[in-house]
Amino acid sequence: MTRQFDLIVFDWDGTLMDSTAIIASSIQLACHDLDLPPPDDVRARHVIGLGLSDALMYAVPSIKSEQLPQMIERYRYHYLTRDHALVLFPEVREMIADLKKAGYFVTVATGKNRAGLNRALDQTGLKPLFDASRCADETFSKPHPQMLLELTDELGVEPQRTLMVGDTTHDLQMAENAATHAVGVSYGAHPEMELRKHRTMAVVETSKALRGWLNNLG
Repeated sequence: MTRQFDLIVFDWDGTLMDSTAIIASSIQLACHDLDLPPPDDVRARHVIGLGLSDALMYAVPSIKSEQLPQMIERYRYHYLTRDHALVLFPEVREMIADLKKAGYFVTVATGKNRAGLNRALDQTGLKPLFDASRCADETFSKPHPQMLLELTDELGVEPQRTLMVGDTTHDLQMAENAATHAVGVSYGAHPEMELRKHRTMAVVETSKALRGWLNNLG
């Protein structure tokens, strides 16, 4: 079987790590700290994957620009008090190892900042398995295609030989904008019906199913 892809790009939160609930509740708790009306769970989860400033401004439309730095500080406080307890989704570690053994380049494109991704990679022990990564504080935030285009350029892979895997419409729109292929996962932040509005090769319901789907690529 001729291999279709050379590069697999993963989102982090909600795709590899089970962090959606803590991110959403950290946004809500930060709103309480600043006496701002908190977003409901749907709105708070919708912004996951965006850069933090963009995410908070969308999630909390009543926030004033001068409140944003304090909002970011309170969000990070609530998130960091709990991020040590976050875990990878089932079979994620094995899935990444499978892909590396099969000879794929494996990378991350995330709305986290660099410090946050490095901390997560160190905590999970996955850092040695990734060939490259891009974060929202290093380039344009999703759904702008720049993260994917920088990764394909760094590794010398054509966009059409690249597969983006993510749990949000931001990930899938980024893939469309970069002219790469995409797979959606419905166990993260955005519901399946929203993911299916975008061009995907598949939408899978569990991380175990994702591992099986990727292993069947050949």
